[in-house]
Amino acid sequence: MPTIGGTALLNARRVGHREAVVTADRRWTWGELDVAIGDVAAKLQNLGLKKGDRLAILSTNSPEFIIALNAASRLGGIVVPVNTRLAAPELAHILADSGTSVLAFAPNEIDLATSAADPHHGVVLAALGPNAEHPDLMAGGERNPVHDDRATESDDAFILYTSGTTGKPKGSLMDHHRAVWAAMSQIVSLGLRDGDRYLHLAPMYHSGGVTFLNATTLLGGTHIVVPKFDPRSVLEMVERFSATWLFGVPTMYQQLLRLDDARSRDTSSWRVGVFGAAPMPPVAVETLLTTFPGVEFFQQCGQTEAGPTGIYSTMEQVRSQPDSSGHVAQPFMEARVVDSDGADTVPGSIGELIFRGEAVTKGYWRQPDATAETIRDGWLHTGDLMHISDDGAMRLVDRLKDVIISGGRNVYSAEVEQAIAQHDDVADVAVIGRPDLEWGATVVAVVTAVEGSDLTEAAVRQHCRSRIADFKIPREVIFGVVPRNATGKLQKQVLRKAIV
Repeated sequence: MPTIGGTALLNARRVGHREAVVTADRRWTWGELDVAIGDVAAKLQNLGLKKGDRLAILSTNSPEFIIALNAASRLGGIVVPVNTRLAAPELAHILADSGTSVLAFAPNEIDLATSAADPHHGVVLAALGPNAEHPDLMAGGERNPVHDDRATESDDAFILYTSGTTGKPKGSLMDHHRAVWAAMSQIVSLGLRDGDRYLHLAPMYHSGGVTFLNATTLLGGTHIVVPKFDPRSVLEMVERFSATWLFGVPTMYQQLLRLDDARSRDTSSWRVGVFGAAPMPPVAVETLLTTFPGVEFFQQCGQTEAGPTGIYSTMEQVRSQPDSSGHVAQPFMEARVVDSDGADTVPGSIGELIFRGEAVTKGYWRQPDATAETIRDGWLHTGDLMHISDDGAMRLVDRLKDVIISGGRNVYSAEVEQAIAQHDDVADVAVIGRPDLEWGATVVAVVTAVEGSDLTEAAVRQHCRSRIADFKIPREVIFGVVPRNATGKLQKQVLRKAIV
């Protein structure tokens, strides 16, 4: 089986003339990209990076990110993608926890890089472009470029840090075998083809971004790179660069649907659209299908610790049950929904989603206790609570840790969020529990209203009365910004700290 870096090397020999990376103003063929990767690998080697060492990459989506990732992989190094929106202490934690040797940063991230990297811990700083203070990995001119793959299938390839929605982020460890199978799972389930052209909208530093990046490389495809998501430029990029597939979180798709020219753009090349990471409102799914009738849309629900892979719904299943999270496990994976005793649940009930398969993490980096708690008898326990329909469709109702027990009854926060989100004047919503001596917890909704609306607490509560049981209706409605991380996931721990 190929390694991640070895696949890029193979592409240079197999389809060296084919476009590998394109941006608004630059392009590389796979042959040209191989030259850049070999040169950067040599520079990293000269900085002391060797097999098993960790290279952290601090950058938004860029060709340099792709080059650095493959260069480190070629040396047998372990890539640690890091979120550019982290605060310095958060980044410092990841660098220290992973034992990073070299931090490769985009030039515009120098302040964050220098604030977080402790030279006393031996972290070497290297720039992904011109920089007066640190080595420029992209400068070129190395005498002995690295054009051989020094990694093997069983070598560690990535440490993918979780979002940290319930505490300090943990590093999910993936070797090349798992990383390749995660990418293959996406290729098979989505019906991707040799040479497909992927438009990078999701951050490359996110686990999903990494896996879709790897899938594109395995296909000898083309990476269409934009530095950040801009709804007004997405369809322009699809049209200009003939993108065939893309992944976006629901918020991205909903912003696309608000564009005046969404139906008039030439999107004939666009064949596959994937959404996940958060629930998509059914009305948005229906609008998406009618606005882009030539696109086959897939719903996915996975987890960083699974590659990320997980469960998914095909176009027909998305159309028939837009509120589901998935119908079946992706290829090379198994999925079950189990009760607290580990027995499979029956249709109509709620249980925890668990996974087993080729793409499941080796474990949490240097955290054996957390690994043993999460992976039991070979099964990855996701903490996602799913309701199963008679036809096997699974619908996310909550995170196990987010269930609110009020007066002895379970309130699934995701169910309340979905009800409130159906109000036309609600732009975003999060539901949490406030500790209460009498009830155990009371239901609190934090709502971001549509700009210019006059939404009130009374209106939100009235809206809920015809949709959910009275004990689930929020006792409090707080208006403000709902905190989300760069991948669209709710950061409920931020809200919990704010209301205590």
